[in-house]
Amino acid sequence: MAQKTLQDLFDNFLNKQSIFINKEALQAAYTPETVPHRENEIKQLASILVTVLRGEKPSNVFIYGKTGTGKTLVCKYVAQELEARAQRDNKHLKTFYLNCKMEKVNTSYRLFAHFLNELGEEIPATGLPTDQVYKTFLNTVDSKKSIYLLILDEIDSITDTNILYDLTRINTQLKNSRISIIGISNNLSFTDDLDPRVKSSLSEEELVFAPYNAVQLQDILTQRAAVALVPGALSSGTIEKCAALAAQEHGDARRALDLLRVACEIAEREGQEKVTLDYVDKAQKKLDVDRIVEVVKTQPRQSQVVLYSIIYLKELNKQDIATGDVYEVYKNICRQLNLTPLTQRRVSDLVSELDMLGLINATVISKGRYGRTRKIKLEISPTAFEKSKEVLKRELL
Repeated sequence: MAQKTLQDLFDNFLNKQSIFINKEALQAAYTPETVPHRENEIKQLASILVTVLRGEKPSNVFIYGKTGTGKTLVCKYVAQELEARAQRDNKHLKTFYLNCKMEKVNTSYRLFAHFLNELGEEIPATGLPTDQVYKTFLNTVDSKKSIYLLILDEIDSITDTNILYDLTRINTQLKNSRISIIGISNNLSFTDDLDPRVKSSLSEEELVFAPYNAVQLQDILTQRAAVALVPGALSSGTIEKCAALAAQEHGDARRALDLLRVACEIAEREGQEKVTLDYVDKAQKKLDVDRIVEVVKTQPRQSQVVLYSIIYLKELNKQDIATGDVYEVYKNICRQLNLTPLTQRRVSDLVSELDMLGLINATVISKGRYGRTRKIKLEISPTAFEKSKEVLKRELL
């Protein structure tokens, strides 16, 4: 009986006209034909990289900005256009994209093995000496007599500075090919703690992406909805509401797209042909926990250790969590992870950033002649707490 019921459900779903034409257009990974409200950033990046069309190595570029500000989209868009022009002009150009956090690139071996596999060389995930993999990478790249653009997304998740050092010295060992690096980071202070030589080499050019405002988000959603949905699927004000909610959260286009997509999914699941404002409210509730987990996932490694320290103290039923307590736990966890601990002042800055993200509440408390400290409380629901803890354990331990 249950099987028949499920088959009926499948039939009803397949026989009903979907409100989606191309759901991928509401995904962050989708690359549209045009990128609205990032014309200046596109022009700046293109003007730096255009020298590849003359067979010259462009400067390395570092791109900063909060999540959902179009950094990855612009990089992929410009790289795609450059590749198309290079192919038309018979120039040798190849671009590679790698999300360092998603691919868990935490060793030089993994980084170079990944790109070798992209170049058609079969390299095992482990087992070979790192020097051998590095030399194979150099020889393979040099034999192609080409220029390569390496787009390293979430580069701040790389905690092994040897990887970054290896990247900066590549071109000194190549004769026939050249490599340029485009680093993308949500963390504006990432390079502050880098070796000055590595920092100057990796950050030859820097671009900062500002958050979108509500009007810009409306334009982005309107463009994507025209591709993704059947005409008339959205009630009046739906796009405006999604844009306004996302604008309140640092102008995150990814958040706006998720709100609209999930609202449409819920409406379709309930058999509705029209997506009303009520479905945006339902989508927001559903995404709240997911948002917190996503924020936790996308934090730089050091910020994740600080947050995990706070969660650890919370689980000990410690009522008054002070910054000093957090720093002691933080240092212990760093030792376990073979991670170089930051100064207490820098950790205090990371606590402030977590406070701004809404994950914690850090209130300044005066201790009279003993100075000031901050009382820290977690500001997430029990469900989000458990999911965040699972994510941090998986990412760190």
